[in-house]
Amino acid sequence: MRARLTALYAGLFIATTTTVMVAVNLLLERIVGPPGLPKGGDLIPPSGGFIAPDGHDVPQKAVEIAVHQYQWTVTWVAATALAVIGAFAGWWLAGRALRPVHHITETAKRLSLSTLHERIALDGPRDELRELADTFDAMLDRLERAADNQRRFAANASHELRTPLAIQRAAIEIGLENPSQEQLARMRGELLEANLRTERLIESLLTLAQGERSPDNPELLDLAAVAHDAAEQHEALATTAGVTIDLDLRSVPAMGDSVMLTRLIGNLIHNGIRYNHPGGRVGVRTSPDAGVVVTNTGPPVPAERLPELFEPFRRLHAPRVGTGRSAGLGLSIVSAIAEAHRAVVDARANADGGLAITVRLPAVPASAPPTTPRPVRAGR
Repeated sequence: MRARLTALYAGLFIATTTTVMVAVNLLLERIVGPPGLPKGGDLIPPSGGFIAPDGHDVPQKAVEIAVHQYQWTVTWVAATALAVIGAFAGWWLAGRALRPVHHITETAKRLSLSTLHERIALDGPRDELRELADTFDAMLDRLERAADNQRRFAANASHELRTPLAIQRAAIEIGLENPSQEQLARMRGELLEANLRTERLIESLLTLAQGERSPDNPELLDLAAVAHDAAEQHEALATTAGVTIDLDLRSVPAMGDSVMLTRLIGNLIHNGIRYNHPGGRVGVRTSPDAGVVVTNTGPPVPAERLPELFEPFRRLHAPRVGTGRSAGLGLSIVSAIAEAHRAVVDARANADGGLAITVRLPAVPASAPPTTPRPVRAGR
């Protein structure tokens, strides 16, 4: 790149100066005419020639030829000297212009997971290279946050998996030492609960990993039917918790994976039931304008903590990790599935408590065949 810039700078400089000098010489020959008498001689008009300083007669034609040759010789010598100067100047200017690029390259070579905190921090005027460096720094910010999130995710997942294993170990070590029938029954329940918790966590982690991939074979489906299926799957949980699920479903065609979208809406309904109170309600609404909207009654949610709910292993009304019946991955799975389907998720805290979460999927092309939604009930 430096050699190419040098050739460009020097080539333009040489071409410009040479053209100017040649043009000046041609104009002088055309306008001024023959040169005057060399220094030390006198012009003699009658003879049409010149008298040289040594007293000899010099014809006018010979003087003109000599002057013209001298003029062009000086021109080409000057052009050669300017070419050399232009090459050195172009090389220096190109190196100075590319210095920020070398700085960016050196920083990129040093980067690793342990040095993501480094930044280029390029100074100088806000030109294209400064914009490139700032863009690179912004990318490093995102990479650093992603790496931190991955480290936290691995640590939290390890903690979540270690807790039920520790419970099982303690139950086995303590419960099998001279156990009674009552102790065996209690230990069996603890081991079963810890095993179920581990199974749910592993299943959630697998779903989260699968949800981050874009659908391999998206199909045309109706979000109303998907929401209906998801609500039916949670009827028993809602009945046990004393929560009513209200449905207001209108046909909404969408492209995606029906299993993953059912999981997305199901997680929203599950969270709406779990973080509710007896006698509360969970509303599920689909419409072409709003997409899918799941609302619930429940405890107030601070608006400033809404972004935390979509991070893995975050629980609003429980310690961050290690306790609680859920793994804290429900809304993380929702966010991953939505991102894989290029959907937009918007969470809003209700004034009287609970949340309203909206999921908007991309519009289906007009050329897609119409969907035939199954009949659904308005509420339950």
